Amino acid sequence: MSKLKLIIHREFIAKVRNKSFIMMTFLSPLLLVGVGALVFFLMKKNKEVEKRIVYVDNSGLFSKEDFKDTEIVYYEDFTSFGIEETKKKVENGDYYGALIIPKKDSLELLAKSIEFYSKESPGMSVINSLESKIERKLRNEKLNYFGIDIDKINASKIQSNIKMVNFSGEESSKLINGLKVGVGAIAGYMLMMFVMIYGTSVMRSVIEEKTSRIVEIIVSSVKPFQLMLGKIIGNASAGLLQFFIWGVLLFVIFAAASSFLGIDMIGMQTSQLPAEQLEAAKQAAGVDKFQLIIQELLRLPLLKMFVLFIFYFLGGYLLYSSLFAAIGAAVDNETDTQQFMLPIMGPLILGVYVGFATVINDPHGPIPVLFSHIPLTSPIVMLMRVPFGVSWYELALSMSLLVVTFVFMVWLAAKIYRVGILMYGKKPTYKDLYKWLKYKG
Repeated sequence: MSKLKLIIHREFIAKVRNKSFIMMTFLSPLLLVGVGALVFFLMKKNKEVEKRIVYVDNSGLFSKEDFKDTEIVYYEDFTSFGIEETKKKVENGDYYGALIIPKKDSLELLAKSIEFYSKESPGMSVINSLESKIERKLRNEKLNYFGIDIDKINASKIQSNIKMVNFSGEESSKLINGLKVGVGAIAGYMLMMFVMIYGTSVMRSVIEEKTSRIVEIIVSSVKPFQLMLGKIIGNASAGLLQFFIWGVLLFVIFAAASSFLGIDMIGMQTSQLPAEQLEAAKQAAGVDKFQLIIQELLRLPLLKMFVLFIFYFLGGYLLYSSLFAAIGAAVDNETDTQQFMLPIMGPLILGVYVGFATVINDPHGPIPVLFSHIPLTSPIVMLMRVPFGVSWYELALSMSLLVVTFVFMVWLAAKIYRVGILMYGKKPTYKDLYKWLKYKG
């Protein structure tokens, strides 16, 4: 045990003293927030670009009331210029595009004959907005043709907001369900990135020691299994430290931004109002939408999610790092690792895709439940399901299977590691790995 502690300590110190580790630990949260703010700023600026759209209405159905100006989109009636002259003006001017509405015998034919001309491909939001305006106008015209009072139809519209409550009395809302999807997706994606980054770090460390022949000296006094386990735990400790620092820094940035925006964090955290009351309060008091999102976010089981994130991070990392270490021991350089990476990376990527494809639609469906129990995908899929509420029975089963599989994989990887770590000059194959697994001693 003393030798294992020394190896863990050595790997941990070597990792945290690395300049790139220190820089990324403190710069990553700032870069993350900065990139997010930049993307938001650029999206906002992109939407603020003014667009001038002209239209030629030969059908005589549309008017300026049907094409009302918005903050960034302005409409001009060029019907008097005709189609060809309008096209020339748009092509030679600074207009965004021209909407051509021909004259047809029926509304159905008209709906399929409208064209939009522009110098470049128009944005989908602009086209969707135009289609919505045209469909609404043609629909109203058809209702008038049938002698149906449009005002009565508009007055009869009623919006429904279904109240979501489970049998324990816990209420939910569409907003908080959306936040659950977002939080789960971020947690699953972060775990995948951690496993990939620190797993490959273990693999590179093993390859470096093997190629420099330092490992030959180390294994003379330390068992290969101890060396492999020490590397895995040492890197995991460094990863957890980095994750903790990131969490603290993000919390400080978040708290500073909240204070700057005037959001009462304590009041929101202690608030247990149902979603409907929060919505009513928002409308009555004019609460900012961002504040409402934060308020709903703090209603999630954050402590439970944090604890489970740490467990599944460690479980997933230890499971995959043992395989990465075995690969590092089997090869002489990083180039030779490519043939063994797909079987390892495949389950990780599969877990992310399964999570996004199934958890969003039905977090308690058979597919996400199955993959949240398979150890190779459970760290990602289960984390995506946790915000929606998972029974302790399911969690206990998933966690137990992950621990058992980790122990088995470490034992399996150690058999490859102890042979491969002293093999040089040969590019290993899957057949060689199988032979190494059968060696006794």
